[in-house]
Amino acid sequence: MTEATSLTPVEHAESELLVVTGMSGAGRSTAANALEDHGWYVVENLPPQMLTTLTELVARTPETIPRLAVVVDVRGKELFQDIQASLAGLRSAGVKYRVLFLDADDAVLVRRFEQGRRPHPLQGDGRILDGIAAEREVLKELKHSSDDVIDTTDLNVHALATKVTELFSDSGPIVLRLNVMSFGFKYGLPADANYVADVRFIPNPHWVPVLRPQTGLDAPVRDYVLGAEGAGEFIERYVNALIPVLDGYRRENKHYATIAVGCTGGKHRSVAVTEEIAQRLAQLPGVQVAAHHRDLGRE
Repeated sequence: MTEATSLTPVEHAESELLVVTGMSGAGRSTAANALEDHGWYVVENLPPQMLTTLTELVARTPETIPRLAVVVDVRGKELFQDIQASLAGLRSAGVKYRVLFLDADDAVLVRRFEQGRRPHPLQGDGRILDGIAAEREVLKELKHSSDDVIDTTDLNVHALATKVTELFSDSGPIVLRLNVMSFGFKYGLPADANYVADVRFIPNPHWVPVLRPQTGLDAPVRDYVLGAEGAGEFIERYVNALIPVLDGYRRENKHYATIAVGCTGGKHRSVAVTEEIAQRLAQLPGVQVAAHHRDLGRE
């Protein structure tokens, strides 16, 4: 089999099995993380002899683990030599599976091992190149029979994760999940915020007696806050400023981001503005948005 230059996304069956393998240093862990982020149940470093046993366990309750990815490597060289027999056993049992093989040029693999300051699992007392050559010999038959081969020579971790996402995600390109959170500065900054907006420039409904007992979720407070001078312009410009940031997050394969909006107590202004920002961000393609009010209800 020749290396794939144009890979077609997988057509998902009711239950799926994906075997992830390839050269050490070619990105198996990155691929496993990307699969896990998209709902696959990932088992790493499984001895090939256990493939059939694991598959049988999963087959008994396919609704529990509908998508299983098994990462297999050559750290146990003797064990790995049985992988073709293990795969043949799956075929004879009627188990449908795909094999994803990750590869890279020798020079790139050497550089990755040197940067990580770790030996190749098969180099023994020799050089890293000796280990790579031994691994290629063990893997050559499996690479030839693999369904998909990805050459990661020119891919960084983000590009590889994106490629795996395109192949094995139901939704295709990554969906960015945003948590837009209101908070009160007097209770401290949120530790997990990627961006913090300060809306204390808006007049405080706390000083309007009829509005004080209400919150930013109530229409009178919302109208007061959003109708204040500069509030609408700030929200519009802030959302527009976030659009290239979110596009960059997708390119870098970032899945989650928290945008925090603060006022003094987290009851009026930040709540109303958070709801408005969340509503506008939810209209963008490829984005899932949830609004959360950290300090609402605190005295």
